[in-house]
Amino acid sequence: MTELPKPYLTGHFTPVTDEITARELTVHGTLPPELNGRYFRNGHNPKPGITPSHWFRGEGMIHGVRLSGGRAEWYRNRWVRTPFLDGVPFTGTELEVSAAATNIIFHGGRYLALQEANLPWEVTADLDTVGVYDFGGKLTSAMTAHPKEDPVTGELHFYSYSPFPPYLTYHVASASGEIVRSEVVDGSGPSLMHDFAITREHVVFLNSPVVFDHAEHSGIPYRWHDDVPFRIGVMPRTGPSRVTWFEVEQAALLHVTNAYVDRHGRVVVEGPRYDRSSWESSWKWWIGAPGYGVSPDAGSTLHRWILDPATGKATDEPLDDLATEFPSINDDLTGATNRYSYAVAFPGAGLSGYHTIKFDTATGRRQLLSHGEHRMPGEAVFVPAEGATGEDDGYLLTIVSDLHADASQLLVLDATDIARDPIAIVELPRRVPAGIHGHWIEDNK
Repeated sequence: MTELPKPYLTGHFTPVTDEITARELTVHGTLPPELNGRYFRNGHNPKPGITPSHWFRGEGMIHGVRLSGGRAEWYRNRWVRTPFLDGVPFTGTELEVSAAATNIIFHGGRYLALQEANLPWEVTADLDTVGVYDFGGKLTSAMTAHPKEDPVTGELHFYSYSPFPPYLTYHVASASGEIVRSEVVDGSGPSLMHDFAITREHVVFLNSPVVFDHAEHSGIPYRWHDDVPFRIGVMPRTGPSRVTWFEVEQAALLHVTNAYVDRHGRVVVEGPRYDRSSWESSWKWWIGAPGYGVSPDAGSTLHRWILDPATGKATDEPLDDLATEFPSINDDLTGATNRYSYAVAFPGAGLSGYHTIKFDTATGRRQLLSHGEHRMPGEAVFVPAEGATGEDDGYLLTIVSDLHADASQLLVLDATDIARDPIAIVELPRRVPAGIHGHWIEDNK
């Protein structure tokens, strides 16, 4: 029987085979003059001839677009040159052997490519690889690919997790990039902890039923276990490091949209929720197992958990029924009450193609932007407009893959009304494979 090609190596996800640089890109419309910086987006791009056993195990490639003065000055793509790229296998003990393929951030004057089982890898503003980065020797464990920068203090909150004790270690780096706090978090278990959250007063950790399992041979040794409860841990950011764990209905999260404290003092957590069926169906796509569906997401839907540290009670509620992932917000509201969020909507639940979606959690309304057949958007990154007065007063940046044209575009959307025609479209010199996470990094950061 002929084995089907892996879905993460076909269609929108087909890897590119080389690195290029293109200058003075064609722009349709008008780029907002305040967009002076770099849009970087990371993702898995295996080298030719390599078929990883899991979507998340492909080598990391960063794509970048430089905008300045109303011009799209350049596009470039570069593999992150780690030992993993040269064929050194990841064993779980050599932290510098990283795919560096999940995210890229800028903090403390450094561009860091991240993959959660490893140390960060530093790259330059032109995407050349500098080398492994361990915060001056102070980081001796892996670093999550989803750190949270506090928009008020500039501190970077992050963690490392492990299938073996200590399962969870929490870190804080100052705005200048110095680690100022590191401690083991009590009560955690060997869960797959891809993301977490902060409020202005708390750190929020997720222990899902997806836990370390030797029997899983896909390359990512985690599997859903019904006998492991879903728990959400809330820890104060100051004072004694005492975690309150809330046991909630079985579910799993890959990504948190945001968390905040409501007017009753309760911690609110929002994000795309997987039940067992949607998780296991999505996992089939991620590993290319028989019976995989048409897209990487088989049904995670936006959900809200409300946790009361005073009473120990937890409640939850669905916010939407579309299959969505890769949530984002105005990062100025990280850890504070937000009204709007953005995500990629996947085919299903009445949608025939991929969409960019805007949620209004105050009213329950949503706005959809259809990208048309054979076109797939990536994660939408919010950039505030100059002199912005409202939460959604700004722009969304997303790279769209077009299979029919074998090309890609960087769209600049009006975040106040995403269904409007794009404010600007930057024609990229090649099709950019559908990827994972990225950021807009202003020149003045």
